[in-house]
Amino acid sequence: AELQLLKAQIHPHFLFNTLNNIYSFTLTKSSVASELVQKLSDLLNYMIAECDHSLVPVEKEIQLIKDYIGLEKVRYGDRLDIQMYVNGDCKNCMIVPLLMIPFVENCFKHGASMMRGKQWMHLIININEDDLDFNVSNSKPSQPQKHSGKNGIGLLNVQKRLQLLYPGKHELNIKSTENTFSVYLQ
Repeated sequence: AELQLLKAQIHPHFLFNTLNNIYSFTLTKSSVASELVQKLSDLLNYMIAECDHSLVPVEKEIQLIKDYIGLEKVRYGDRLDIQMYVNGDCKNCMIVPLLMIPFVENCFKHGASMMRGKQWMHLIININEDDLDFNVSNSKPSQPQKHSGKNGIGLLNVQKRLQLLYPGKHELNIKSTENTFSVYLQ
């Protein structure tokens, strides 16, 4: 029950942000809106239908991240430099669903959405036999921003899930400097 509750807290802000983006495109009658609706539909289908399993293929989780980033690219356009690299063979590798996406969401929520001008996000996923190394870093405002609502629930959620699902079998390092936020997960 606790795992289901934690999993349910992962994606609401993403959903509402994406719906707002699509809404803005519908106002201008942009052809991009239908493409965004399809991408969102695919993401939601995956989250609802496939994430009920205790483990999912790493390939599908990586595709979820790519699709999510694709939706966000539309929102931020050229003002956000996104670099993503996946190294290694992820065929036949399994992982707990929706474990990496909160870190990617935070890059946008607490980084790009809080800044003006050019920002960046770098994501590297290395797969080596039974190990997965996930590194994500992003630019962030040098001054802390005031948030409405719950702050930090995504990170706490992932930490609790890791403790429940990978006790003693994971490493999570989160670092924040004046202008950069980074996460390393193994």
